[in-house]
Amino acid sequence: MIDTSAFQNKTAAYFTLGCKLNFSETSTFGQMLQNMGVRTARKGEHADICLINTCSVTEVADHKCRQAIHRMVRENPHSFVVVTGCYAQLEAETVSKIDGVDLVLGSNEKANLIQFLSEAWSRGGEKDALHEFHSVQTKDIRTFAPSCSRGNRTRYFLKVQDGCNYFCTYCTIPYARGFSRNPSIASLVAQAEQAAREGGKEIVLTGVNIGDFGVTTGEHFIDLVRALDQVKGIRRFRISSLEPDLLDDALIDYCASSRAFMPHFHIPLQSGSDEVLRLMHRRYDRSLFAHKIALIKEQMPDAFIGVDVMVGSRGEKPEYFEDCYNFLAGLDITQLHVFPYSERPGTSALSIPYVVNDKDKKLRSKRLLALSDEKTQAFYAKHIGRQAEVLFEKAARGKAMHGFTKNYIRVELPPSMAREEYDNQLIDVTLGEFNHDRSALKAIL
Repeated sequence: MIDTSAFQNKTAAYFTLGCKLNFSETSTFGQMLQNMGVRTARKGEHADICLINTCSVTEVADHKCRQAIHRMVRENPHSFVVVTGCYAQLEAETVSKIDGVDLVLGSNEKANLIQFLSEAWSRGGEKDALHEFHSVQTKDIRTFAPSCSRGNRTRYFLKVQDGCNYFCTYCTIPYARGFSRNPSIASLVAQAEQAAREGGKEIVLTGVNIGDFGVTTGEHFIDLVRALDQVKGIRRFRISSLEPDLLDDALIDYCASSRAFMPHFHIPLQSGSDEVLRLMHRRYDRSLFAHKIALIKEQMPDAFIGVDVMVGSRGEKPEYFEDCYNFLAGLDITQLHVFPYSERPGTSALSIPYVVNDKDKKLRSKRLLALSDEKTQAFYAKHIGRQAEVLFEKAARGKAMHGFTKNYIRVELPPSMAREEYDNQLIDVTLGEFNHDRSALKAIL
């Protein structure tokens, strides 16, 4: 039995690291606590509960997690500190020993946050740090924690899948989140319908490997897309990330003519060298990737295509990187998400003998980021003068307002023209010139 009185009039502070899925889950944790009578702490106010949702995709991410925990403990003395997320799953006992940490919840336990909090408080955790941790081995992670929330954002994030069965040589995510699993299409449609009733107009589909949707229920990702496309009130859906081998040609065909799925794709490549892709144990080659890009552009010429690329992975010899750079330079894509390879304990990549030094990683990252800027600027410039529908997002008083077009071009409305009533509204604008830092196009109403 949960003692609801223990939660009444308490305050909570949240800190999230990592991917969109983590931000979505943190928002859901916040809603769970709010339903128990907990409000979000105001800026500068000491919180009774601190929740840190961690990432562990790189060694740098681990370091940032530890920094965030120490900072939250320091800024909120006597707070009850909960740590969850990927780093918490992989290093549960280590994290639990950090000064001030009360409760560490792994991937199988975080769905029962309220239960664990209630039980911890009954053991006196509000007075002294408990240093408890609860996690199971990867093979025993079975729960799916639903999440459809927006927090303080305009867009909703709907979690459609969790875990991964791919085990790429460089990656710890399958160990942190477990094997691939998903809820039913019917349950996800119901969550989207609830978001529509709350006034939501755009939903981003999130997960770890969402193209693998259906392994639990025997359904298919394209069937989920078709079902969500029928949800009245939701004007826009975006697919956060799809593995190239799971991006079906039929799905591209459907999105090209769908009511609400936007011409916006994010596709992880990781390397444009077939030799490196084999070392990574990726399940495609660059010819398949190029086919997917060409098909998208053939059917949706103005589609925004973002691509993940890893630099400096084990085995990435200089000539392999040049292959990757030249391949990307020749692709009709919009933006690169570039990140350096990081050694992760327990991954099979550590057995690959060729190691790239940090200096070369930085130089390679710099070149790819410059290529990304060039492609993004060209994509934006092509749309100057066009009409577009923009979903605007709330801005602080006196600040510029921003929003996105259907094909994910960032649009800026100057403070003098920003209005509170524009928040979460779809407004037709003319796309003007670049703003001062060239991060957006100016909106002309």
